[in-house]
Amino acid sequence: MLVDRFNRSINYLRVSITDRCNLRCVYCTPPDGERRLRHRDILRYEELLRIVRIALKLGIKKIRLTGGEPFVRKGIQEFIPMLMALKGLDDISLTTNGVYLKDNLEMLKAAGIKRINVSIDSLNRVKFKRITRFDYFSEVWEGIEKARDMGFYPIKLNVVIMKGINDNEVLDFGRLAIEHPYHIRFIECMPVGFESNSLAFIPNSEIEKTLVHKFGPLIPVSPGQNDGPAERYRFDGGKGEIGLISPISNSFCQHCNRLRLTANGMLLPCLLSNIEVDIKDPLRRGCLDEELIEVFLKAVDVKPKCHPLNLDNNQKVHRKMCSIGG
Repeated sequence: MLVDRFNRSINYLRVSITDRCNLRCVYCTPPDGERRLRHRDILRYEELLRIVRIALKLGIKKIRLTGGEPFVRKGIQEFIPMLMALKGLDDISLTTNGVYLKDNLEMLKAAGIKRINVSIDSLNRVKFKRITRFDYFSEVWEGIEKARDMGFYPIKLNVVIMKGINDNEVLDFGRLAIEHPYHIRFIECMPVGFESNSLAFIPNSEIEKTLVHKFGPLIPVSPGQNDGPAERYRFDGGKGEIGLISPISNSFCQHCNRLRLTANGMLLPCLLSNIEVDIKDPLRRGCLDEELIEVFLKAVDVKPKCHPLNLDNNQKVHRKMCSIGG
């Protein structure tokens, strides 16, 4: 029911439940941290559930919970089962930095969540601390391994490769996809919020060349029904997968099927633009469901044909990634 001006069907909603995070990754958050939203400005769980119910009526079939870091918000252990109980969802997944993953896996499994994305940009403890500014590598890796042992699948490891920071670990992550059933997702560093991000950018074409030179051809994997924008591959004999997500060097805007809901109640039609539509204000004014439907329709109507960022210009998104949810 949600179709934009360019005939793209919108059936995927990413929901940021908090702007707070227990890490300060260099491409996401300033060294001294970001000014956080006031508690009263963050959507309450009951408000989130109402918005999701409206989204389901409009044809949304897939939900991903993001942050900040979802597990730092109190009450998430009760919220996720309530979300899972809503009828009409084909797929619910979660993106986490993994610090508190180990302690929440039993809850996630009981609620019915099977797929997890973990953001981890280094397999080296020292470098992990340099990137995240915290020494939590052991906690994150223990959570990933426990999730594997408990049968979560797929476990996708999101990796942002940055020039001069972790670009010498491409082969280590590639080897991980050969020896273990993890889905490694290489995501290009995006110019969102920080000038330095453009300096760290490495196109995924370079990542691909590095992997192929060492491990041999990447064999294409057919996309699944609920797949995102990753170009999926595997190595011959490999237990896992390689995914390339290239929003800057190889835009996939023509196939974009998503909206984003920020923690403070803004619907974002596009991650890499500054367009936003306020849904919190009408929600808190006591509007009817029909009015919330109109907000969704407006957000879809202003969804741009493509984002304005590419390798040849210096435009950027002014929001910080930590306030968007990725």
